[in-house]
Amino acid sequence: MVNHLVKAVPNLFTIGNFLCGVFSITFNMSGFIGGASIFIFLSAIFDLFDGRVARKLKVNSELGVVLDSLADIVSFGVAPALIFHSIAAPSILTSLAFILFPTMGALRLARFSVNPTIGYFKGLPIPAAGLPLAGMGLFTYSNAWITILLAVLMVSPIKVKKL
Repeated sequence: MVNHLVKAVPNLFTIGNFLCGVFSITFNMSGFIGGASIFIFLSAIFDLFDGRVARKLKVNSELGVVLDSLADIVSFGVAPALIFHSIAAPSILTSLAFILFPTMGALRLARFSVNPTIGYFKGLPIPAAGLPLAGMGLFTYSNAWITILLAVLMVSPIKVKKL
């Protein structure tokens, strides 16, 4: 019984990440862009700890890995893209950035799931791309070119050292 509870602890952090992403989307839909942005930063805290807790408790699982990717696409892909879309002036470029950002994030996460790396990430990790958009949301600033650049960096061949 205790072993099952210990195995669930890292997934609770991941669920916290996911729920913060859902709350971000909900706040955004209600017009509270600042609150939506803050929930993305809270997602990052949960995301930082889920893997560390799993390794510390020695309870890594395939379920946890897949759940983490699903939470990340919501919290750092869809939610930041929606914040960007909510504050950006309508244009073809805005629409392109809005579509590209979560799409490239999903591709980046899928690529990492299929071909994990040790000691580094290939392409900008999705939290590192989503957090700047959340930060811009705090100041109701949007820039389609920055959003597109972050999207492209997620699927680029650059190597980023793991924390």
